[in-house]
Amino acid sequence: MVIAGVSLVLILGIINLVLILFQVSSGKKWLKVNFAWHRRLGLVLLFTAIAHALLAILSL
Repeated sequence: MVIAGVSLVLILGIINLVLILFQVSSGKKWLKVNFAWHRRLGLVLLFTAIAHALLAILSL
């Protein structure tokens, strides 16, 4: 699937990278973030990673 000429797999991969960087930096206390946000965005990361993996497998 392509959005504005860019693959959805690529878009989800970039979103996952940003979410992983956020999770690591908030877990290491480099960013002061409420634990509720850390937890919520961890779930968002899980779902986007699953969608990213499924789309990558289906595109083969």
